[in-house]
Amino acid sequence: MKHHRYRITVEHLADKEGAPAQEAPIVFEAPSHDDIAQTVQRAQQGQGLDEVTAQRMTVGLKLLGEVILENRSNAFFDALGTHFREIMKTVKGKA
Repeated sequence: MKHHRYRITVEHLADKEGAPAQEAPIVFEAPSHDDIAQTVQRAQQGQGLDEVTAQRMTVGLKLLGEVILENRSNAFFDALGTHFREIMKTVKGKA
């Protein structure tokens, strides 16, 4: 199966007290069978979300969704998959 490829970077900017964080960013590559930017736009329009909220929600869901697909033989991820499919249909405006 062909996938879009993304590099995800999570940079800890400050701790709870506002002090600058010291650790290195978390960086990894992740596949997605969907174009995440298009899914963000659909989520923003269809759910009435502001741009940043739509980005945060969609990226998180798409990362989780690929893990569920890759590990569907695991009972934990298989159980999540049933509900997750319905959530993604709503996000994509296909419900």
